[in-house]
Amino acid sequence: MDLVDSGDSLYHCSFMKLAIQEANLALERLEVPVGCVIVKNEKVIASGSNRTNETRNATRHAEMVAIDSILQQWQRDGLSQVDIAKRFSECVLYVTCEPCIMCAAALSFIGVKEVYYGCPNDKFGGCGSILSLHSVISEHSNLADVKGFKCTGGIMASEAVSLFQTFYERGNPNAPNPHRAVVQP
Repeated sequence: MDLVDSGDSLYHCSFMKLAIQEANLALERLEVPVGCVIVKNEKVIASGSNRTNETRNATRHAEMVAIDSILQQWQRDGLSQVDIAKRFSECVLYVTCEPCIMCAAALSFIGVKEVYYGCPNDKFGGCGSILSLHSVISEHSNLADVKGFKCTGGIMASEAVSLFQTFYERGNPNAPNPHRAVVQP
């Protein structure tokens, strides 16, 4: 994992602020507050926030929601698989928390160019905290078309951690055995 250069920090923070807005939307829906945006040619082309509780689908992480959103649009536009792969290779993803193992693998499979994230994911991180799927999938995969991606962490990490603290201080109403009473926002 790299750290962002101070000269680039304002640029990257502008996109991370949008990802944090998405995370706030998740928090309002009583979801774990993770949000992301996908950027191509310095323009946001998709966004997402966690929807696992709402959909009762454990794969509806912010990254997967955003990927599905832009993928559906490109398919409606009639793009071929080759064109879609080329477009993903030009995309940068900003996400408030280090992608989990599932999302890091998915980002490698679709061939995203680069990922910037806020705070590390010490339990499930797929970009260095637990596994380094952003770099090792391409080295160890039998799939020739699986790519790794550049990954940079620590952008607005304190803001991302603050969202998690708010979520867990309130209590997780969707936890099977809540550790504390849920406080309504």
